[in-house]
Amino acid sequence: MGIEVAEQVPASRKLGEKRARELILGAAKVSVAKGKKLEVFDGGKPTEELMEKMLGATGNLRAPTIVAGDQLLVGFNEATYREVLG
Repeated sequence: MGIEVAEQVPASRKLGEKRARELILGAAKVSVAKGKKLEVFDGGKPTEELMEKMLGATGNLRAPTIVAGDQLLVGFNEATYREVLG
């Protein structure tokens, strides 16, 4: 089974707060990984806490960011990627 990439955005194209909010609104679940720490949030609600965790110091969406069905994955967590992406 392969993964179909619908849209690939190069890291040089910075995505800010507006796009982060749009992604949250379209997600049922948001997983944010930073280092070994993983936090899971309900989607549909762009709270200040969630926005803070999704955006880097420059105010841009952290990478990698993946939309997989109704889930939004921000940052890298191997276990979460295996669970969601197979």
